[in-house]
Amino acid sequence: MSSAQSVIHYHVQVLYSEHHNWLKGWLSQRLGNSTEAADLTQDTFLRLLGLPSSRHFSSSDQARNYLRATAKNLCIDLWRRKEVEKAWHDTLSSYPEETAPSAERQVAVLEALEEINRMLSELPAKAAKAFLLAVVCQMTDAETASQLGVSDRMVRKYVAQAMLACLKLQASQTTRELISEPQS
Repeated sequence: MSSAQSVIHYHVQVLYSEHHNWLKGWLSQRLGNSTEAADLTQDTFLRLLGLPSSRHFSSSDQARNYLRATAKNLCIDLWRRKEVEKAWHDTLSSYPEETAPSAERQVAVLEALEEINRMLSELPAKAAKAFLLAVVCQMTDAETASQLGVSDRMVRKYVAQAMLACLKLQASQTTRELISEPQS
């Protein structure tokens, strides 16, 4: 471990000892679930380890504000993931048991849905909504434009932006698969 990494780890260790219980309590109140609060508390401090070594907090309040903002974003991610999981489970429950996909397939679909949801959440809101309306709901450009209050041309631009994000997502998945394939 380099000296810079040692310094980062030391700063995170100090922050952890000073703010862990406070953050876990704050998350417990927000989530109403101590297990999820503990997990997100750990994830928040793990995020700190990924910060540049130049990141220092000048006060306890500044550190808590940063930790709270990071934890809040992690809560939002958790809630989105739960929404996707619920929608997937609701869809599965509508299938007759004999035609339901295997457990392995269900997990793969859920992971793909979560990844698509993350990708859509990174897009501007109108681009994500245009993509969902035009592609998923199969609305025409004119119908989508009317729904969003924009021009048909803008709908095509939004959908193109979302499709580019989908292609990037597919490319990163293909890259992961190629990297994980055993070499012959």
